[in-house]
Amino acid sequence: MVPSFLKSAEDRGWKVERLEHLIAKKVIVGHLDGNHGSLYPRSSEFIDSGIKYISANALINGKVDLTKAKFLSIERGEQFKKGVAKSGDVLFAHNATVGPVGILETTDEFVIISTSLTYYRCNPSKIDNVYLSQFMASPSFIRQYERIMKQTTRNQIPITAQRDFYFVLPSVPEQQKIAKILSTWDKAISTTERLIENSTQQKKALMQQLLTGKKRLISTQSSFSVRDGFAKSKLGELPDDWNLSLIPNFYWFQEGPGVRKHQFTETGVKLLNGTNIQKSRVDLTTTKTHISEDEAYGGYKHFLADSGDLIIACSGISVDRFDEKIAFLEDHHLPLCMNTSTMRFKVKKDVKASLEFLRYFMMSPLFKNQIRRQITGSAQLNFGPSHVEKCYIALPSYDEQQRIAAVLINADKEIDLLEQQLADLQQEKKALMQVLLTGKKRVVVDGGKLNQSTVRLST
Repeated sequence: MVPSFLKSAEDRGWKVERLEHLIAKKVIVGHLDGNHGSLYPRSSEFIDSGIKYISANALINGKVDLTKAKFLSIERGEQFKKGVAKSGDVLFAHNATVGPVGILETTDEFVIISTSLTYYRCNPSKIDNVYLSQFMASPSFIRQYERIMKQTTRNQIPITAQRDFYFVLPSVPEQQKIAKILSTWDKAISTTERLIENSTQQKKALMQQLLTGKKRLISTQSSFSVRDGFAKSKLGELPDDWNLSLIPNFYWFQEGPGVRKHQFTETGVKLLNGTNIQKSRVDLTTTKTHISEDEAYGGYKHFLADSGDLIIACSGISVDRFDEKIAFLEDHHLPLCMNTSTMRFKVKKDVKASLEFLRYFMMSPLFKNQIRRQITGSAQLNFGPSHVEKCYIALPSYDEQQRIAAVLINADKEIDLLEQQLADLQQEKKALMQVLLTGKKRVVVDGGKLNQSTVRLST
């Protein structure tokens, strides 16, 4: 039975076809050869070069990233006759990680796919492969496989269940134009993602230069040297006019208390948890954990946070993601009580130090490497005040601290702007998919052929 949310496309003159019919009868609108991948090879079988082997992690943004391929010998590869995809095939991740779709583009005769993937091979005279991949990334298709997943014990869409997929199909010329329009948005999205990645890498390089004095923002005749002492020497060469000392000499810090579950309340003062710090921002919108006002302003008064506090999550975080787990509190976040696995920082009284400078220092390898050395054996950062108090920070003059922080803040603003542009593009594409892939808006193609000068959207 055609899902109710797809029937409107039929009312607009489009065909809605079940995958099972497209495969079994090999007629109607398109012929799709649906197949699943090979048996998973042992890790010992992979070699440095040979026949490419890919799994779900290679499906990124509608494409197949062959740089993520592993390799099998020609002899071993010949044993996977039923699990090979060819250039132009649409690949669908159907096991564990369900949903990613990508079109395989390769000059190889074939690529071996794992059992986590299914390929759909299109007859171009019946159905366009780019249109198919776009449709499989649309909300209506996602609703189909999510409905199937609810009926299984784990995230997977078996081949038998995939035969129940339905595809909305206009004429091939209209499919091609729809695919072309949506692909234009994909290119803009990919370009913006590359800009974000490039800007992020540039910022990291700039941080390394500024926080080690390799790039100076003030005129100086200072030379470089490695400071005496094992811990200090690990920071490498630093300007001689920078003050290298333990963090507690400049900054006050405090870890949140371990508030017990029996103390939690539905209302009162919110408790800060590490999960509230996401992408270097504080998000308390989903927080349901509170402590009573009597306790917050009584026994826990010392742990009430202040506007301007620099806060971090200090438990259960990977080193790579620690950059996202550090942020500043603002007035609208308050009142807020610290909780376990979080820390807050302030500049000590009568000390010339920048809290913004500390933020970027803690995001750099200079800090993370010191913490990592203290918690050897763990892939995650789990630390507290006793670890931080053993870490060193190199501070230039207060004026240079502020200048360094200002440069890095501007770099962050540029990245934030690009990320907002990316979010806007993604939302615009989602809206286009909703109207173009359901027939709510029609692409008019004169004479049934794609004509760039006369194509227009029509309601």
